[in-house]
Amino acid sequence: MKNTWLAALLLTFGANLPAQAQNPIIRDVFTADPAPLVYRDTLFLYTSHDTASVQETNYKMPDWRIYSTTDMVHWKDYGKRLSPRTFAWATGDAYATQCVYRNGKFYWFVSTFHKKDDNSQGGAAIGVAVSDRPTGPFKDAIGKALIVNEMTKDKPHAWDDIDPTVFVDDDQQAYLYWGNLSCRWVKLKDNMTELAGPIHVIKPKNYIEGPWVYKRKKLYYLVYASEGTKPEMIEYCTAPSATGPWTYRGIIQENSPNSFTTHPGIIDYKGKSYFFYHNGALPTGGSYRRSICVDYLTYNPDGTIQKIVQTTQGVAPAK
Repeated sequence: MKNTWLAALLLTFGANLPAQAQNPIIRDVFTADPAPLVYRDTLFLYTSHDTASVQETNYKMPDWRIYSTTDMVHWKDYGKRLSPRTFAWATGDAYATQCVYRNGKFYWFVSTFHKKDDNSQGGAAIGVAVSDRPTGPFKDAIGKALIVNEMTKDKPHAWDDIDPTVFVDDDQQAYLYWGNLSCRWVKLKDNMTELAGPIHVIKPKNYIEGPWVYKRKKLYYLVYASEGTKPEMIEYCTAPSATGPWTYRGIIQENSPNSFTTHPGIIDYKGKSYFFYHNGALPTGGSYRRSICVDYLTYNPDGTIQKIVQTTQGVAPAK
């Protein structure tokens, strides 16, 4: 009788129970390099897209995708919203990106590769697409790459200009950070499509790639994929300004399951702080078939970050 009563109760009220989140959060395709953006009451997630077969041992990343949520549990899929084919100068794979909102428009900074032409002899490059809406349609904002390989010579390899992150400070000055094996930064003009000064190079401890820059209270954070061990981990620095000087603070995320890369995306939404990353935990997943996850991020009273607890259940529904 007791079990029958419980079953009836669940049948009556079960539809009102909160949905259970789970990691990875996107399970029908392989996604990586999460870049969250909050606009109005919605969190938008911009991702890269892994399509390599189980047997392949290199990346196959044809496009970028967009998702959104209002509760951190249910994710709306907008599908493929941008690809290197959008840019006449581009060729090759769709690497990590970030979309930011500024002056009524959405600027999607992307990393891909440049054709050999009058502007570049090839290698990784950073472009920017623009739209009036967070989900597009997006178009090439300037008809050429914003950063090409010839502009950065501190590293000899051709894939060093990848993984852009953009931060707009309280005074409305925008900064672009990026780079593999060294971290570069440059000021952007108000139009978000032109450089406003020289390119600077910094070398945070153990830095590899995938920077993410933001400000909380009076402290600036530079979070990145690191070479502390193989596979990558996430480490970070803090500074009193967007230009440094940067003080190393340590490891906040250990190795991700079944993936030798990881990539941070940090944002506050509905009163909580969230840490997005990717791993290879889906069935048939791996380093070239990755999947995006999200867990809580917690700060200590002095602003330092507690180590991320990677979970399979993910975060609770946001209200």
